[in-house]
Amino acid sequence: MLAYQEDGCHPPGIELLLAGFPGVSRLLNGRMIYKVCAFYQFAALPDYRELREPLRALCADLSLKGSVLLAGEGINGTVAGAGEAIDAFARELAHGDMFGGRLNNLELKYSTAGAMPFGRLKVRLKKEIVTLGDAEADPTRQVGTYVEADDWNALIASPDTLVLDTRNAFEVAMGTFEGAVDPEIKSFGQFKDFAAEKLDPAKHRRIAMFCTGGIRCEKASAHLLARGFAEVYHLKGGILKYLEQIPEAQSRWRGECFVFDERVALGHGLRERDKEHSRDE
Repeated sequence: MLAYQEDGCHPPGIELLLAGFPGVSRLLNGRMIYKVCAFYQFAALPDYRELREPLRALCADLSLKGSVLLAGEGINGTVAGAGEAIDAFARELAHGDMFGGRLNNLELKYSTAGAMPFGRLKVRLKKEIVTLGDAEADPTRQVGTYVEADDWNALIASPDTLVLDTRNAFEVAMGTFEGAVDPEIKSFGQFKDFAAEKLDPAKHRRIAMFCTGGIRCEKASAHLLARGFAEVYHLKGGILKYLEQIPEAQSRWRGECFVFDERVALGHGLRERDKEHSRDE
């Protein structure tokens, strides 16, 4: 199912002026509010090398900036631009001729930025769209159980659930869920070493994992399932979807969520960090 939200999201209390049709660029005090789209899907793309230039041309024609990764296992990226351009980009990925319907389960998450959060456009070819280095970890064959944001609090409150943050240590330091275990890894590729040394299928019978947008958890859950772990759950849409949907008063999240662009971090409601406040601290 295409996780598409036509009107995206914006910080509470901001008056946005729309130009008469859905998806158009928003204005704040006469300045454009950029729409940011984070997306991924694990899907067989044996022609990923040939897709690079058409995809780059599409982004350039739409004046989008950001980073996109293509590999034989799928696509992963974040781009920003005018609202109508982002909407056109998402439609082409999911329904256009370029991918021929292969991205029919694309995970999309939208947020906004007061300034363009990327300096340029990059479309790169990779061996993996998220690097783990385990050929047996194939999310197109098996993956953990998705948990919607509304059901996440109950799962991680259970005493027999091991809550695991699969992100890098510097990301965890900025914010995480109450009671979550920090693997203390410097890159996602080290997760398999952490799992081999610290996790035991006989002892850790129920594991609930989370990451920024969901992609790392999909591959991590495939890795654990391939190694005999019985119950593996992961937060659908990641931290970003949770922060978008769950009211702060009900949230078990503490701190900020690091994002890989010039916004640096987002809070509840996907609000941008107050950069002036951050410099004063």
